[in-house]
Amino acid sequence: MLDGCRALLAMATVTSPTMFNQLLKSIRPFGTFTLLSTLMCEVIKVLMTKDPDEETWSWEARDILLDTWTALLMPLGSAAGIVLLPPEGVDAAATLFTYIVESELKAASASAFNDDSDSDYIYTSISAMDERLSSYALIGRAAIDFAIPLLTRHCTERFSRLHQGGGSFDPTETLEELYSLLLITGHVLADEGEGETPLVPIAIQRRFADFVEPDNNPVVILCSSIIRFAEQSLNPESRSSFFSPRLMEAIIWFLARWSQTYLMSPEESQDSSYSSKVDNMHQVQSIGSGRTVLRYFSEYDHGKTVLDIIVQVAITTFMSYPGEKFLQGLTCYQLLHALVRQKNICIHLVTLESWSKLAIAFANEKMLFMLNASHQKSLAQTLVLSASGFRDSEPANQYVRNLMGHMTTYLVEISSRNDLKRVAEQPDIILSVSCLLERLRGAASATEPRMQKSIYEMGFSILNSTLILLAVYKHESAVIYLLLKFVVEWVDGQITYLEAQETTVVIDYCMRLLQLYSSHNIGKISLSLSSSLLNDAKTEKYKDLRALLQLLSSLCSKDLVDFSSDSLEAHGTSISQVVFYGLHIVTPLISLELLKYPKLCRDYFSLLSHMLEVYPEMVGQLNKEAFSHILETLEFGLHHQDSEVVNMCLRALRALASYHYKETVSGKMGLGSHASSLRNPKGELQEGIFSRFLRTTLQLLLFEDYSPDLVGAAADALFPLILCEQGLYQKLGNELIERQANQTFKSRLTNALQSLTSSNQLSCTLDRMNYQRFRKNLTNFLIEVRGFLRIV
Repeated sequence: MLDGCRALLAMATVTSPTMFNQLLKSIRPFGTFTLLSTLMCEVIKVLMTKDPDEETWSWEARDILLDTWTALLMPLGSAAGIVLLPPEGVDAAATLFTYIVESELKAASASAFNDDSDSDYIYTSISAMDERLSSYALIGRAAIDFAIPLLTRHCTERFSRLHQGGGSFDPTETLEELYSLLLITGHVLADEGEGETPLVPIAIQRRFADFVEPDNNPVVILCSSIIRFAEQSLNPESRSSFFSPRLMEAIIWFLARWSQTYLMSPEESQDSSYSSKVDNMHQVQSIGSGRTVLRYFSEYDHGKTVLDIIVQVAITTFMSYPGEKFLQGLTCYQLLHALVRQKNICIHLVTLESWSKLAIAFANEKMLFMLNASHQKSLAQTLVLSASGFRDSEPANQYVRNLMGHMTTYLVEISSRNDLKRVAEQPDIILSVSCLLERLRGAASATEPRMQKSIYEMGFSILNSTLILLAVYKHESAVIYLLLKFVVEWVDGQITYLEAQETTVVIDYCMRLLQLYSSHNIGKISLSLSSSLLNDAKTEKYKDLRALLQLLSSLCSKDLVDFSSDSLEAHGTSISQVVFYGLHIVTPLISLELLKYPKLCRDYFSLLSHMLEVYPEMVGQLNKEAFSHILETLEFGLHHQDSEVVNMCLRALRALASYHYKETVSGKMGLGSHASSLRNPKGELQEGIFSRFLRTTLQLLLFEDYSPDLVGAAADALFPLILCEQGLYQKLGNELIERQANQTFKSRLTNALQSLTSSNQLSCTLDRMNYQRFRKNLTNFLIEVRGFLRIV
């Protein structure tokens, strides 16, 4: 059975739908689509008789057959997944989709009384169903003329049952059936991706283009019926009767998915984008034309009414379902984010009384304890992003001030309490501070040019407060992390917009923050506990170190070219001082064991490479201990499994070596004693850094495994290293030659080494042209010698 399913899948991947259907015609009175549909119906029937938690052969058969349908219904370049099937294929899809819907409804009804209300289970059920329902949606769209009326009929029947009450229908079963129907319908009607051209709704509404009057359009009827049902949740009596948290999850999920592709859709541009793609598939004439569905929720002014309903439903989930974290998460992360991602929706959103009500409720201290901290951050980001709907910057900034003013005032009040040290550890105070910091972080992450001014003012008003809290909560790692992440988001969002005076404020604040962090020894524990990180990486106990690295990287990226020449030097020096002071603090806390933690490792080497490229002259000012630690981590990074980490280390080496070479050529010190050979406390002679890394880089290129994509970066590092240590390079080259017992190989290696530093008119100048020439030389050198050198 399974081999037969795999055979069908193999055939589907190399044939068109029409050809696939003809494969069986020569030996049977029906086509292959009919076989495929019948076979899958039988597999689903077997699945329905088994324990849903028991994986059997029928699970695998269903997945293979779904892949077969997907291969046939998702041709290359068709994101919409709506293809023209032969008539028999449409009938087969309609039959199968009917059976799928009925089976899902039976399964939902049977699970109505499962005593499993764990939120993790609910989350898994939605995410686990997503891929399967996406495949079901393709089948439904293949018979869209049949699927839409079918879904409408099922939804309408269940809406009526709940509205009428009584009878032989159990409301619990009906609610579970509606849960599944909403998920299936959402997949059929809407696109999967976020922010992409909504091909599915345009293609679907073209199928129903003959319905000139939108009120008669089957898609409009289906969408409107679901929205009207969602609106009933606003009625307290109806809500208490049958709107369970689980059903609300399906409603929120549907509205989020649906609104991304139908609500207030700028259909003109999307229609032309879709047409160009469909033209390539030669399907324009068959699909038809018209934009009735999209126009209904835009031009006919129904869109603004629906938008208002959606916002009211969102408010209801916050106010009426406290403690339902998954439901609130769906509302924050999917529904409300879907609305503010579209500027054409934001224009209407900020005019709604319901949106103002949501903003007022958010500013109320009561909601501070109704959502967890991460949801607070998401909602703050959403509310601030909606300010892009204002046409002018002044009302946008005033909106943000009104929204966040209460939060900043409250945080200042907490930090100013005379008894703060005594009450700071109380759970309610920690919760208040955590939620406030997450709100501020969410607002900071939403920085856009139109409301940048007000977000700068928001952060500026609490700078002293954050320093007070940093000192008070020095032993509360969770609070420290939230505080640092707010600072990172605020600085990163603001740094590119700031003028000279504002930049002074920010960098002075960052210096004070780093000094305070250092003076209280925050993070020192990381050295002794670094091994535990490897045993439990998911806890990410050292997030504060990552936050500091990100903060320093943001400061490194500050563009100073707009300042006057006088302030350029002052601010440039000030920023470099902050960055290197921060490096002095963070570097001792980052052991080689901690660098095995991927996220921390990438952030550290990203900062290091960026910093050495921007401020290489500052390296000479580091003390011996800090400088040695940087060299140790660079050595570690050059042998890392992550090619991006290796690339960043090579960039850092290029910056150091090229700076030192240019400085010494002009008669200056360069990196001074750091570049020279020195004796350690034991009296042993240690190589200078450029000798050390010349050996390491050659060893990497000639004898170790690495990604071919790194050759260019390695060449850029090796070229200045050779120029800095030409004597050592000649010595190493001679040693390589002498080690070759085979005279042919010895001759080839001698010629290759000579060509590496002399061919292509290569000179000793570190300009762009010479770097390009050396890249070509190194590529040719490795092709010539790497094969036989590895044999040695």
